[in-house]
Amino acid sequence: MNFIQQGYTGKLGLWKYLIVSIFFFGFMALNFLAIYLLDIDVEKLMQDQIAQKGTNLVLIENLVPFAIGLGGIFFWVKYVHNQRIRTLTTSRKKVDWKRVFFAFSLWGFITVLFVFIDYKSSPQDYIINFQLKPFLYLLLIGVLLIPLQTSFEEYFFRGYLMQGLGIAVNNRWIPLIVTSVVFGLLHIANPEVEKLGYEILVYYIGTGFFLGILTLMDEGLELAIGFHAANNLITALLVTANWTAFQTDSILIDISTPSLGADVYVPIFIVFPILLFVFSKKYGWINWKEKLTGKVEKPLMINQSEVFES
Repeated sequence: MNFIQQGYTGKLGLWKYLIVSIFFFGFMALNFLAIYLLDIDVEKLMQDQIAQKGTNLVLIENLVPFAIGLGGIFFWVKYVHNQRIRTLTTSRKKVDWKRVFFAFSLWGFITVLFVFIDYKSSPQDYIINFQLKPFLYLLLIGVLLIPLQTSFEEYFFRGYLMQGLGIAVNNRWIPLIVTSVVFGLLHIANPEVEKLGYEILVYYIGTGFFLGILTLMDEGLELAIGFHAANNLITALLVTANWTAFQTDSILIDISTPSLGADVYVPIFIVFPILLFVFSKKYGWINWKEKLTGKVEKPLMINQSEVFES
């Protein structure tokens, strides 16, 4: 049984998917409308909050809702869909933590390397900000909460929505496109978009496609979970700027003038394809066309009355 078919192991019902989707997307839409209609300066708002509460407390306040959301997804899937969390995670008999840690280590190393190269080539763009005590607090908060934030996004987009949409439309390519584009567009309220313009959404949408391809080709979320956690955690620890979504007591502060450059396009069009090649060789991926665009058939062993329960 492939990853999307795993959704059949629980009790389906359109209303179940609609409630979760309406709640999440409605909240995000209200947030965006409030910023747009009230003409809120997100950067100034964040600076005011940090001045009042400190970077670590603001970071906690930003991350805790995602941790609660992850718990909510698990509760909903387990007790409303009657589906095991494992089947929302992977098509394997058990979660492959080696895959999680491999993707985390690989992308973590590449991220550190990119930051190091950029710092060495343009040291005038950075301020060394390392202070042991604040950094240790950041490390503790980051290790505890950032993987929960990134895991929520993976379980919601590449897990819950990917399986639900795949079963609804009986194919793989529509859920890949929809979840990737929506994932990217939901970053539209980020302060980076305000600073750099809508072209930065190419990076977010491209990352969504990369994570979606990882999930479909590997038949599970493990690689996507590891990659996403490394991306957010290592970046939060290494470098921040006063106009980014994560502002932390990181080792470096980027003081360069915000601009779209190679750091946006190189990952999407060069690094991510190389990573897909590396993963494909390591895990023996085949049948790319079928896995990314093929049909989703109902497994014969699934009880029909459970599948179409309303």
